[in-house]
Amino acid sequence: MSVSSTDQVQDPAVESAANLTDAAEQVAAQAEVLTADEAFDENDLSIPEDVPTADDPSSRASSRDLDNAGFTLDEFAALLSKYDYNFKPGDIVNGTVFALESKGAMIDIGAKTAAFMPMQEVSINRVEGLSDVLQPGEVREFFIMSEENEDGQLALSIRRIEYQRAWERVRQLQKEDATIYSEVFATNRGGALVRVEGLRGFIPGSHISTRKPKEELVADFLPLKFLEVDEERNRLVLSHRRALVERKMNRLEVGEVVIGTVRGIKPYGAFIDIGGVSGLLHISEISHEHIETPHSVLNVNDQMKVMIIDLDAERGRISLSTKALEPEPGDMLTDPQKVFEKAEEMAARYKQMLLEQAEEGDDGYGMMG
Repeated sequence: MSVSSTDQVQDPAVESAANLTDAAEQVAAQAEVLTADEAFDENDLSIPEDVPTADDPSSRASSRDLDNAGFTLDEFAALLSKYDYNFKPGDIVNGTVFALESKGAMIDIGAKTAAFMPMQEVSINRVEGLSDVLQPGEVREFFIMSEENEDGQLALSIRRIEYQRAWERVRQLQKEDATIYSEVFATNRGGALVRVEGLRGFIPGSHISTRKPKEELVADFLPLKFLEVDEERNRLVLSHRRALVERKMNRLEVGEVVIGTVRGIKPYGAFIDIGGVSGLLHISEISHEHIETPHSVLNVNDQMKVMIIDLDAERGRISLSTKALEPEPGDMLTDPQKVFEKAEEMAARYKQMLLEQAEEGDDGYGMMG
Protein backbone atom coordinates (compact mmCIF):
# COMPACT_ATOMS: atom_id res chain seq x y z
CA MET A 1 0.00 0.00 0.00
CA SER A 2 1.32 3.33 -0.90
CA VAL A 3 0.95 6.53 1.31
CA SER A 4 0.42 10.00 -0.08
CA SER A 5 2.49 13.04 1.04
CA THR A 6 -0.58 14.69 2.67
CA ASP A 7 -1.26 11.77 5.03
CA GLN A 8 1.94 12.03 7.06
CA VAL A 9 1.99 10.17 10.43
CA GLN A 10 3.51 11.95 13.55
CA ASP A 11 6.49 10.20 15.04
CA PRO A 12 5.54 9.03 18.61
CA ALA A 13 8.97 9.91 19.94
CA VAL A 14 8.74 13.48 18.68
CA GLU A 15 5.24 13.90 20.14
CA SER A 16 6.34 12.65 23.55
CA ALA A 17 9.23 15.14 23.63
CA ALA A 18 6.93 18.06 22.85
CA ASN A 19 4.57 17.09 25.65
CA LEU A 20 7.42 17.02 28.17
CA THR A 21 8.51 20.49 27.11
CA ASP A 22 5.01 21.99 27.64
CA ALA A 23 4.74 20.41 31.07
CA ALA A 24 8.07 21.86 32.13
CA GLU A 25 7.03 25.37 31.09
CA GLN A 26 3.79 25.12 33.09
CA VAL A 27 5.63 23.99 36.21
CA ALA A 28 8.05 26.93 35.89
CA ALA A 29 5.21 29.45 35.55
CA GLN A 30 3.44 28.06 38.61
CA ALA A 31 6.68 28.30 40.56
CA GLU A 32 6.98 32.02 39.67
CA VAL A 33 3.42 32.76 40.88
CA LEU A 34 3.99 30.94 44.16
CA THR A 35 7.20 32.84 44.70
CA ALA A 36 5.42 36.22 44.22
CA ASP A 37 2.56 35.29 46.56
CA GLU A 38 5.00 34.13 49.21
CA ALA A 39 6.95 37.37 48.85
CA PHE A 40 3.73 39.46 49.23
CA ASP A 41 2.66 37.47 52.29
CA GLU A 42 6.03 37.96 53.88
CA ASN A 43 5.93 41.79 53.52
CA ASP A 44 5.39 43.71 56.84
CA LEU A 45 2.26 45.90 56.32
CA SER A 46 2.28 47.55 59.78
CA ILE A 47 2.73 51.39 60.08
CA PRO A 48 6.33 52.33 60.89
CA GLU A 49 6.83 54.01 64.26
CA ASP A 50 8.56 57.08 62.76
CA VAL A 51 5.48 58.16 60.70
CA PRO A 52 3.67 61.10 62.53
CA THR A 53 -0.07 60.92 63.25
CA ALA A 54 -2.60 63.52 62.02
CA ASP A 55 -2.83 65.28 65.39
CA ASP A 56 0.92 65.54 65.78
CA PRO A 57 1.83 69.30 65.65
CA SER A 58 5.18 68.40 64.14
CA SER A 59 3.37 67.13 61.04
CA ARG A 60 1.90 70.60 60.25
CA ALA A 61 3.51 73.32 58.22
CA SER A 62 4.69 76.15 60.45
CA SER A 63 4.05 79.81 59.71
CA ARG A 64 7.70 80.05 58.80
CA ASP A 65 7.02 77.79 55.87
CA LEU A 66 4.93 80.53 54.14
CA ASP A 67 7.95 81.49 52.11
CA ASN A 68 7.45 78.21 50.30
CA ALA A 69 3.64 78.59 49.92
CA GLY A 70 3.76 80.01 46.42
CA PHE A 71 2.66 83.61 47.32
CA THR A 72 3.62 86.23 49.89
CA LEU A 73 1.46 87.97 52.51
CA ASP A 74 1.55 91.14 50.40
CA GLU A 75 0.25 89.17 47.44
CA PHE A 76 -2.52 87.72 49.63
CA ALA A 77 -3.55 91.23 50.76
CA ALA A 78 -3.58 92.39 47.16
CA LEU A 79 -5.81 89.45 46.30
CA LEU A 80 -8.27 90.40 49.07
CA SER A 81 -8.37 94.00 47.86
CA LYS A 82 -9.93 92.82 44.61
CA TYR A 83 -13.09 91.65 46.37
CA ASP A 84 -16.17 93.94 46.66
CA TYR A 85 -17.49 94.11 50.23
CA ASN A 86 -20.77 95.66 49.00
CA PHE A 87 -20.93 98.32 51.73
CA LYS A 88 -23.26 101.03 50.41
CA PRO A 89 -24.49 104.36 51.85
CA GLY A 90 -27.78 103.76 53.61
CA ASP A 91 -26.92 100.23 54.73
CA ILE A 92 -27.18 99.27 58.38
CA VAL A 93 -24.37 96.95 59.51
CA ASN A 94 -23.10 95.39 62.72
CA GLY A 95 -19.82 96.72 64.02
CA THR A 96 -17.50 96.45 67.00
CA VAL A 97 -16.16 99.53 68.78
CA PHE A 98 -12.41 99.17 69.24
CA ALA A 99 -11.19 102.74 69.86
CA LEU A 100 -12.66 105.97 71.25
CA GLU A 101 -10.90 109.12 70.07
CA SER A 102 -11.41 112.83 70.71
CA LYS A 103 -13.26 113.42 67.44
CA GLY A 104 -15.06 110.12 67.08
CA ALA A 105 -14.88 106.33 67.31
CA MET A 106 -13.13 103.67 65.25
CA ILE A 107 -15.45 100.81 64.32
CA ASP A 108 -14.64 97.38 62.89
CA ILE A 109 -17.37 96.35 60.42
CA GLY A 110 -15.30 93.76 58.56
CA ALA A 111 -14.13 96.12 55.83
CA LYS A 112 -10.55 96.45 54.62
CA THR A 113 -10.06 99.57 56.73
CA ALA A 114 -11.58 100.49 60.09
CA ALA A 115 -14.63 102.73 59.72
CA PHE A 116 -14.97 106.07 61.54
CA MET A 117 -17.97 107.57 63.33
CA PRO A 118 -17.73 111.34 63.99
CA MET A 119 -18.65 112.65 67.44
CA GLN A 120 -21.75 114.46 66.14
CA GLU A 121 -23.15 111.18 64.78
CA VAL A 122 -23.04 109.25 68.04
CA SER A 123 -26.59 110.04 69.18
CA ILE A 124 -29.78 111.91 68.35
CA ASN A 125 -29.51 113.44 71.84
CA ARG A 126 -26.79 115.70 73.15
CA VAL A 127 -24.00 113.80 74.92
CA GLU A 128 -20.97 115.03 76.83
CA GLY A 129 -18.60 112.38 75.51
CA LEU A 130 -18.41 109.19 73.46
CA SER A 131 -18.10 107.06 76.59
CA ASP A 132 -21.63 108.13 77.57
CA VAL A 133 -22.92 106.08 74.64
CA LEU A 134 -20.18 103.65 73.55
CA GLN A 135 -17.74 101.27 75.22
CA PRO A 136 -14.74 99.52 73.59
CA GLY A 137 -15.69 96.00 72.54
CA GLU A 138 -19.38 96.88 72.27
CA VAL A 139 -21.19 95.41 69.25
CA ARG A 140 -24.14 97.34 67.80
CA GLU A 141 -25.73 98.59 64.58
CA PHE A 142 -24.30 101.45 62.52
CA PHE A 143 -25.59 103.40 59.53
CA ILE A 144 -23.22 103.84 56.56
CA MET A 145 -23.30 107.52 55.62
CA SER A 146 -21.01 107.75 52.61
CA GLU A 147 -18.79 105.95 50.13
CA GLU A 148 -15.19 105.14 51.04
CA ASN A 149 -12.84 108.13 51.11
CA GLU A 150 -9.43 108.18 49.44
CA ASP A 151 -8.04 106.10 52.33
CA GLY A 152 -10.72 103.44 51.85
CA GLN A 153 -12.50 104.44 55.07
CA LEU A 154 -16.29 104.50 55.56
CA ALA A 155 -18.16 107.07 57.68
CA LEU A 156 -20.74 105.69 60.13
CA SER A 157 -23.59 107.03 62.24
CA ILE A 158 -25.80 105.93 65.13
CA ARG A 159 -27.77 109.18 65.05
CA ARG A 160 -29.24 108.36 61.61
CA ILE A 161 -30.62 105.04 62.88
CA GLU A 162 -32.13 106.69 65.95
CA TYR A 163 -33.57 109.45 63.75
CA GLN A 164 -35.31 106.98 61.42
CA ARG A 165 -36.72 104.95 64.29
CA ALA A 166 -37.87 108.07 66.16
CA TRP A 167 -40.01 109.17 63.19
CA GLU A 168 -41.44 105.66 62.92
CA ARG A 169 -42.34 105.82 66.61
CA VAL A 170 -44.03 109.25 66.52
CA ARG A 171 -46.01 108.25 63.40
CA GLN A 172 -47.29 105.25 65.34
CA LEU A 173 -48.12 107.42 68.37
CA GLN A 174 -50.03 109.83 66.14
CA LYS A 175 -51.91 106.92 64.57
CA GLU A 176 -52.90 105.76 68.06
CA ASP A 177 -53.88 109.35 68.99
CA ALA A 178 -51.72 108.92 72.06
CA THR A 179 -51.15 111.54 74.74
CA ILE A 180 -47.46 111.94 75.60
CA TYR A 181 -45.57 113.94 78.23
CA SER A 182 -42.56 116.01 77.30
CA GLU A 183 -40.34 118.61 78.95
CA VAL A 184 -40.19 122.16 77.61
CA PHE A 185 -36.53 123.02 76.98
CA ALA A 186 -37.00 126.45 75.38
CA THR A 187 -39.61 129.03 74.41
CA ASN A 188 -39.75 131.64 71.67
CA ARG A 189 -42.15 134.26 70.41
CA GLY A 190 -44.21 131.63 68.58
CA GLY A 191 -44.51 128.98 71.27
CA ALA A 192 -42.52 126.33 73.13
CA LEU A 193 -39.99 123.67 72.14
CA VAL A 194 -39.94 120.07 73.40
CA ARG A 195 -38.23 116.79 72.50
CA VAL A 196 -40.20 113.69 71.56
CA GLU A 197 -38.24 110.46 71.05
CA GLY A 198 -35.20 112.71 70.57
CA LEU A 199 -36.88 114.79 67.84
CA ARG A 200 -37.50 118.51 68.28
CA GLY A 201 -41.19 119.36 68.51
CA PHE A 202 -42.98 122.70 68.50
CA ILE A 203 -46.07 123.77 70.48
CA PRO A 204 -47.71 126.86 68.93
CA GLY A 205 -48.67 129.55 71.43
CA SER A 206 -52.34 129.08 70.52
CA HIS A 207 -52.09 125.46 71.67
CA ILE A 208 -50.59 126.19 75.08
CA SER A 209 -53.25 126.19 77.78
CA THR A 210 -51.79 127.43 81.03
CA ARG A 211 -51.97 130.48 83.25
CA LYS A 212 -48.18 130.61 83.43
CA PRO A 213 -46.26 133.02 81.24
CA LYS A 214 -44.61 131.15 78.38
CA GLU A 215 -41.13 131.94 79.68
CA GLU A 216 -41.86 130.08 82.93
CA LEU A 217 -42.74 126.84 81.16
CA VAL A 218 -39.10 125.79 80.70
CA ALA A 219 -38.44 122.48 82.55
CA ASP A 220 -42.20 121.84 82.92
CA PHE A 221 -43.56 118.51 81.68
CA LEU A 222 -46.70 118.99 79.61
CA PRO A 223 -49.29 116.51 78.32
CA LEU A 224 -49.33 116.76 74.53
CA LYS A 225 -51.26 115.51 71.50
CA PHE A 226 -49.93 115.33 67.95
CA LEU A 227 -51.11 117.92 65.43
CA GLU A 228 -48.64 117.30 62.58
CA VAL A 229 -46.02 114.62 61.92
CA ASP A 230 -44.12 115.27 58.67
CA GLU A 231 -40.69 113.69 58.35
CA GLU A 232 -40.04 115.06 54.84
CA ARG A 233 -40.51 118.65 56.04
CA ASN A 234 -39.02 117.86 59.45
CA ARG A 235 -42.16 119.22 61.14
CA LEU A 236 -43.38 117.87 64.46
CA VAL A 237 -46.18 120.04 65.86
CA LEU A 238 -47.97 119.31 69.13
CA SER A 239 -50.85 120.64 71.20
CA HIS A 240 -51.02 121.11 74.93
CA ARG A 241 -54.58 122.38 74.66
CA ARG A 242 -55.83 119.28 72.88
CA ALA A 243 -54.33 117.02 75.54
CA LEU A 244 -55.99 119.00 78.34
CA VAL A 245 -59.30 119.16 76.52
CA GLU A 246 -59.28 115.42 75.97
CA ARG A 247 -58.49 114.78 79.60
CA LYS A 248 -61.20 117.19 80.66
CA MET A 249 -63.63 115.78 78.12
CA ASN A 250 -63.32 112.37 79.71
CA ARG A 251 -65.01 113.90 82.76
CA LEU A 252 -67.45 116.16 80.92
CA GLU A 253 -70.67 115.57 79.03
CA VAL A 254 -73.00 117.53 76.83
CA GLY A 255 -75.67 119.28 78.91
CA GLU A 256 -73.44 119.64 81.98
CA VAL A 257 -73.24 122.99 83.78
CA VAL A 258 -69.73 124.11 84.77
CA ILE A 259 -68.27 127.21 86.37
CA GLY A 260 -65.75 129.12 84.27
CA THR A 261 -63.76 132.33 84.13
CA VAL A 262 -63.66 134.67 81.14
CA ARG A 263 -60.03 134.71 79.90
CA GLY A 264 -60.41 136.53 76.61
CA ILE A 265 -63.04 138.32 74.55
CA LYS A 266 -63.07 138.43 70.76
CA PRO A 267 -65.63 139.94 68.34
CA TYR A 268 -66.96 136.43 67.68
CA GLY A 269 -67.22 135.29 71.30
CA ALA A 270 -65.51 134.72 74.64
CA PHE A 271 -62.98 132.10 75.77
CA ILE A 272 -63.97 130.59 79.10
CA ASP A 273 -61.52 128.69 81.31
CA ILE A 274 -63.31 125.68 82.79
CA GLY A 275 -60.89 123.90 85.09
CA GLY A 276 -57.73 124.38 83.07
CA VAL A 277 -59.17 124.02 79.58
CA SER A 278 -60.66 126.65 77.36
CA GLY A 279 -64.14 126.56 75.87
CA LEU A 280 -65.69 128.95 73.38
CA LEU A 281 -68.88 130.85 74.21
CA HIS A 282 -69.82 131.99 70.72
CA ILE A 283 -71.62 135.33 70.40
CA SER A 284 -74.67 133.48 69.04
CA GLU A 285 -74.80 131.37 72.22
CA ILE A 286 -74.72 134.19 74.78
CA SER A 287 -78.42 135.12 74.61
CA HIS A 288 -81.60 134.60 72.64
CA GLU A 289 -81.58 138.34 72.10
CA HIS A 290 -79.27 139.75 69.47
CA ILE A 291 -76.13 141.47 70.81
CA GLU A 292 -73.63 143.58 68.87
CA THR A 293 -70.50 142.49 70.73
CA PRO A 294 -69.61 140.15 73.64
CA HIS A 295 -68.01 143.14 75.40
CA SER A 296 -71.50 144.54 76.03
CA VAL A 297 -72.34 141.56 78.24
CA LEU A 298 -69.05 140.06 79.50
CA ASN A 299 -65.80 141.25 81.05
CA VAL A 300 -62.43 139.53 81.37
CA ASN A 301 -62.09 137.66 84.72
CA ASP A 302 -65.85 137.43 85.17
CA GLN A 303 -66.90 134.16 86.81
CA MET A 304 -70.01 132.59 85.36
CA LYS A 305 -71.95 129.40 84.80
CA VAL A 306 -72.04 127.95 81.31
CA MET A 307 -73.44 124.77 79.81
CA ILE A 308 -71.54 122.41 77.51
CA ILE A 309 -73.32 121.97 74.20
CA ASP A 310 -70.59 120.18 72.20
CA LEU A 311 -67.37 118.24 72.81
CA ASP A 312 -65.05 117.83 69.79
CA ALA A 313 -62.16 115.69 71.01
CA GLU A 314 -60.54 115.42 67.59
CA ARG A 315 -60.26 119.19 67.20
CA GLY A 316 -59.82 119.79 70.92
CA ARG A 317 -62.78 122.15 71.15
CA ILE A 318 -65.45 122.65 73.78
CA SER A 319 -68.52 124.67 72.80
CA LEU A 320 -70.43 126.50 75.55
CA SER A 321 -73.76 128.28 75.92
CA THR A 322 -75.55 130.63 78.32
CA LYS A 323 -78.45 131.08 75.92
CA ALA A 324 -79.65 127.56 76.74
CA LEU A 325 -79.72 128.55 80.44
CA GLU A 326 -81.93 131.64 80.08
CA PRO A 327 -85.31 131.17 81.84
CA GLU A 328 -86.65 133.93 79.58
CA PRO A 329 -85.12 135.15 76.32
CA GLY A 330 -82.80 138.08 77.00
CA ASP A 331 -82.15 137.32 80.69
CA MET A 332 -78.38 137.34 80.08
CA LEU A 333 -78.71 141.01 79.10
CA THR A 334 -81.07 142.12 81.87
CA ASP A 335 -80.49 139.73 84.82
CA PRO A 336 -77.51 137.39 84.39
CA GLN A 337 -77.59 136.45 88.09
CA LYS A 338 -81.03 134.93 87.59
CA VAL A 339 -79.61 132.85 84.75
CA PHE A 340 -76.84 131.50 86.97
CA GLU A 341 -79.23 130.70 89.85
CA LYS A 342 -81.54 128.65 87.62
CA ALA A 343 -78.72 127.14 85.50
CA GLU A 344 -79.02 123.55 86.79
CA GLU A 345 -82.82 123.59 86.40
CA MET A 346 -82.59 124.82 82.83
CA ALA A 347 -79.83 122.32 82.07
CA ALA A 348 -82.05 119.46 83.25
CA ARG A 349 -84.73 120.64 80.82
CA TYR A 350 -82.13 120.79 78.08
CA LYS A 351 -81.01 117.22 78.74
CA GLN A 352 -84.62 116.04 78.68
CA MET A 353 -85.11 117.72 75.35
CA LEU A 354 -82.00 115.95 73.98
CA LEU A 355 -83.30 112.62 75.24
CA GLU A 356 -86.65 113.15 73.55
CA GLN A 357 -84.96 114.12 70.30
CA ALA A 358 -82.82 110.98 70.47
CA GLU A 359 -85.88 108.80 70.97
CA GLU A 360 -87.47 110.41 67.93
CA GLY A 361 -84.36 109.59 65.89
CA ASP A 362 -83.17 113.17 65.65
CA ASP A 363 -79.37 113.20 65.99
CA GLY A 364 -79.14 116.97 66.17
CA TYR A 365 -78.66 118.96 69.35
CA GLY A 366 -81.39 121.56 68.84
CA MET A 367 -81.19 124.59 71.06
CA MET A 368 -84.15 125.74 73.07
CA GLY A 369 -86.01 128.38 71.08
